[in-house]
Amino acid sequence: MKKLSIAIALIAALATAGLAQEGIQFEDGNWKKILAKAADQDRLIFVDAYAEWCGPCKMMARDVFTQAEVGEYYNNNFVNAKIDMEKGEGMGLARKYKVRAYPTLLFIDANGELVHRAVGYQDAEAFLQLGREAQDPSRQIASMERKFEAGERDPEFLKNYAIAAADAMAANANEIATAYLSTQKDWTGEIEMQLIFQAATKMDDPYFKEILKRREAYEALFSERYITAKIQRAIMQTLSAADGEEKMMADAEAKFKAAFPDNPGPIFANFKMNYYRVNDPTAFPQAAVDYLTDYPSEDANELNSIAWTFYESVDDKKMLKEAVKWAERSVEIESTFYNNDTLAALYYKLGNKKAAKAAAKKAIELAKASGEDYTETKELLEKIERL
Repeated sequence: MKKLSIAIALIAALATAGLAQEGIQFEDGNWKKILAKAADQDRLIFVDAYAEWCGPCKMMARDVFTQAEVGEYYNNNFVNAKIDMEKGEGMGLARKYKVRAYPTLLFIDANGELVHRAVGYQDAEAFLQLGREAQDPSRQIASMERKFEAGERDPEFLKNYAIAAADAMAANANEIATAYLSTQKDWTGEIEMQLIFQAATKMDDPYFKEILKRREAYEALFSERYITAKIQRAIMQTLSAADGEEKMMADAEAKFKAAFPDNPGPIFANFKMNYYRVNDPTAFPQAAVDYLTDYPSEDANELNSIAWTFYESVDDKKMLKEAVKWAERSVEIESTFYNNDTLAALYYKLGNKKAAKAAAKKAIELAKASGEDYTETKELLEKIERL
């Protein structure tokens, strides 16, 4: 019986080990050893350039890197490294490879030269495709850059390069998109629309005019919220405070009315609030109250963001009570670690120990369930206990 128990335990252990091997196997050594191994095996290096606080990084680590098909492909074709870009060797690598957002997915040769890259969360299918592109010299962003600089302007090449540059958040992404779009008469395809959305930065450029002309199609592809935010940013770039704030606000209101003729009110009120948040913190609280009173939001993230800014920068109790209402509504819409944490902080600032304690405990419970770092919330709970 004892032998049977040992045998079962060994089988279970082997099965568990087998499951653990299904995903990507990352190297433990330092960067020099990783480069040496890549040279020895004549392989590219895949680097998961991550930061500890990055949510999408954690999602890829949990949901993508662990998949059997992903592990098989990457383990058979790359030397894999997982490096925190904000610690140790990672800080120097972040500077060298211009890592500015997370996750950044790097493909580097044994000489330390960047071959291919992408930025942002990728599902398993997209991540596998990215790996295949990294191994195809015709699709590697580094080789495409060399061809472009040598004068290559074939439309199909430009399209592939524009897509790769956008995925990599390359500094010249808009230049490449413009080069491709100039070869196309029809801008109604999905890829063309994505590149136009990326390249449109000013209200008077042809790409922005195309978005405004076909707004419904762009809203269907990107969402109304994304298009609204894009237009807001473009209008802000045209404004100048040189002639005084009053004139600038009048100019902004006129431009929002032109861009949103059906209902400019909420868009302009939102603009005013965000303008004051950055440029005049003393005027921000009232602008926020005006915005959310006149145009109540049902966006949990927006409500939480504004409420948190009040916690950080507002001391007036009447205003803080307004922020509590927004945080409570945010929790009602979708209860998350973040908005419960905000609610706890606001209650704490108002001296409501019982409510603050309950919200902080709920935030910690949700953080544990989702794998979020709740260190600061735990510290807040300790402060609440001392009230």
